[in-house]
Amino acid sequence: MQAKSLTLHAALLASLAAMPAAHAVAQNAGQTTFQNNCASCHSVDAKLTPLAGPGLHRVLGRKAASVPGYNYSAALTKAGAAGKTWTRAELDVFLADPAKNVPGTTMPVGISDKKARAALIDYLASLQGPAVAAAAASAPAAKTALERRGSWDDSQPGRIWHLKASDLPPPFATSSAGNGPRVEARPNGSMPTVPKGFTVGVFAQDADKPRLLLRAPNGDIFLAATAKGEVKVLRAKNGEKADNVETFASGLTRPYGMAFWPSNDNPQYLYVANVNSVVRIPYRNGDLKARGEAEVIVPTLSETSGGHTTRTLAFSSDDKTLLLSIGSATNVATEIGAKPPEPLAQWEAKHGFGGAWGVETDRATVMAFDPDGKNRRTYATGLRNCVGMLVYPGTGDVMCNVNERDALGDNLPPDYLTRVKQGGFYGWPWYYIGDNEDPRLKGHRPDLKGKAIVPDVLIQPHSAPLGMAVYQAPKNAANAFPKEYEGDVFVALHGSWNRGVRTGYKVVRVFMKNGVPTGQYQDFMSGMVLSDRDVWGRPAGVAVAQDGALLVVDDAGGVVWRIAPQR
Repeated sequence: MQAKSLTLHAALLASLAAMPAAHAVAQNAGQTTFQNNCASCHSVDAKLTPLAGPGLHRVLGRKAASVPGYNYSAALTKAGAAGKTWTRAELDVFLADPAKNVPGTTMPVGISDKKARAALIDYLASLQGPAVAAAAASAPAAKTALERRGSWDDSQPGRIWHLKASDLPPPFATSSAGNGPRVEARPNGSMPTVPKGFTVGVFAQDADKPRLLLRAPNGDIFLAATAKGEVKVLRAKNGEKADNVETFASGLTRPYGMAFWPSNDNPQYLYVANVNSVVRIPYRNGDLKARGEAEVIVPTLSETSGGHTTRTLAFSSDDKTLLLSIGSATNVATEIGAKPPEPLAQWEAKHGFGGAWGVETDRATVMAFDPDGKNRRTYATGLRNCVGMLVYPGTGDVMCNVNERDALGDNLPPDYLTRVKQGGFYGWPWYYIGDNEDPRLKGHRPDLKGKAIVPDVLIQPHSAPLGMAVYQAPKNAANAFPKEYEGDVFVALHGSWNRGVRTGYKVVRVFMKNGVPTGQYQDFMSGMVLSDRDVWGRPAGVAVAQDGALLVVDDAGGVVWRIAPQR
């Protein structure tokens, strides 16, 4: 998900200043909870600005699913039509477990801690003053072929894309949209579209809507059920469909990235990245249940945990370095100020070249640790939200998918896939795609001009790349892809919200040559968008199964798809 800076209404600031100290502390606690859990999707401005989620100004007393201009889920729309209103009690129950309270909602996670939930509701209750409804939307003008280029109806398996840094439009060439998808149930019989010569089927269905997957050496598939706080494991006797589903570990905090160590046929641990810690769980090949308690090896990743919350793990090819990605806390760090809290040279010596400060300290980075979690150091900076991180076999190169910043226009800046160099700086927040300065931070860091590394593969802006996997057919795989796929990288594009015409919602194949990205990618799986408003699936992760088939997690529909060559 893409994070946004929190914009506070002036009246709120004045009212906070006038509150008794104890009440102000409570409000500050609630505001912190909001920033750490909600601000990546919701605004609190009086205009009810929809971001990835609806605006929350004056939410108390408001009918559910009533903010104009936001594409609510069918489940929440139905709840609103039935009279659901956001009272304190209703918010408390909903925020504790959104999926349980409103089955089918697209709200990804709840707030289990009762005290934090109460503070958040107090904060939301303080957002008073008249709300300014968004202007009624006029009928959208027909889009030209150029304007629709890269959109959902411009995608089809086999189509090749090659975006170039020299072709970027200027900032604000178009207005920025708050165009989150309305997720519908999958129409009866609908299946994703895949290239000729391939078939697609359902490998597993999971109501907990897992986000990322990882293949164990014996072929079991591990799933990060992020909202549930669990890691699950799937086993398929014939390879075509999971017939055994177990909860491997529970009690985790928004688990996402996973990695086995050592990365051979006999790992000793499963490492799991929580939202603000890293744990490792004793594991032996074939385990369906954790054989021991989770050991915390990195207790704190950063002082802030809001904004982007998807941490990805990978081990270096020699297994001596644990790599961890930490996404930014905000969209573009407009509120951190022009200078760090100590001389720049000293700051960068501690936090890496181009490292940001304030709420962004040690955010938008790839960090490195020893396997025991010690010897923390900065590996690379300026990566707004690196997800799907992996180490490319053969070369040992670290690779990241990066969700770039929002609100510069429909077609700016591109998301990207890139090799990540140790000590490298990739631009965020001051620059993007090389020397392009973000106008919102103009003049803040002229010393960094010419220092940002240009990424290897540019992806249609706002596509939101998440999980990725190198295609390597396991030995004697019965369903190996054709040889030309070997070594290429599959990427799940979760799909846009900050674009007027929807893009992404597909899986693409990134072409590699001798272990180096060529700059081109190809549509591989699509067909999950119904219209400019409605979708029924959102690819979030990919993995290569033991039999050579490609598995794709759809975290909107709660489906793991299986794609294999026709036989």
